[in-house]
Amino acid sequence: MPKTSAIERNKKRVRLSEKFKAKRAELKALLVNPKATDEEFFAAQKSLQKLPRNSSKTRIRNRCSLSGRPRGYIGHFGVSRITFRELALAGKIPGVIKSSW
Repeated sequence: MPKTSAIERNKKRVRLSEKFKAKRAELKALLVNPKATDEEFFAAQKSLQKLPRNSSKTRIRNRCSLSGRPRGYIGHFGVSRITFRELALAGKIPGVIKSSW
């Protein structure tokens, strides 16, 4: 089980990302716009840099929703490989069965 602080830090990043999502998208659209003047471009760039670093979506780490494990994450189910195996063998994931041939 990972440290609780690491899990909470990641949750904080998710909250910040959601909070600044619209503002960040607006500023990035202005940066990509070829019709923007140099002053507008540099002002948008400076505003983007002033936003919290943890509000960027790329800083969010995929973690298992049950154990908090950061590695071996299966995105479709939202759990790690170990938790996935335990749940699948217990029959708690619909449609997933153990393969045999």
